Amino acid sequence: MKHVRKSVLLWYTPREMYELVTGIDAYPHFLPWCDKAQIIESHEDGVTARLGLHYMGIRHAFTTRNTHQPGESVEVRLVDGPFSMLDGTWFFKSIGRPGSEQQACRIEFDLRYAFSSLTLEAVVSPVFDRVANTFVDCFVRRAEDVYGPR
Repeated sequence: MKHVRKSVLLWYTPREMYELVTGIDAYPHFLPWCDKAQIIESHEDGVTARLGLHYMGIRHAFTTRNTHQPGESVEVRLVDGPFSMLDGTWFFKSIGRPGSEQQACRIEFDLRYAFSSLTLEAVVSPVFDRVANTFVDCFVRRAEDVYGPR
């Protein structure tokens, strides 16, 4: 099993970062490895989404069930794909005084995953390892593009 844990402090609000993470339809526009993103079903507490992975000649898709706590967190759980396990959590924690103009947040991203076969592990793991380790950086750049540098 692989484990990626990232934490970053940003001059964006938790709500702004939450909106980027839950804006799945926009993923192909800023995640270099994502060629397709589709919300399959909306639920009272989140969505089921399917993402297409296309990076360095490797192509796979996977489906997750995402549970949302608006402005606070997103939990990601595997439905299907080349993994035997995929569990992730985004936390968005406010830093600073509420109502202050200088709102900031700490993003915490935690992802655990394993592949369903040794062949997939050998072929897809190097690509997905790179994807997982640059995931947060992509959202930081997206925040700058959408909300402007701060």
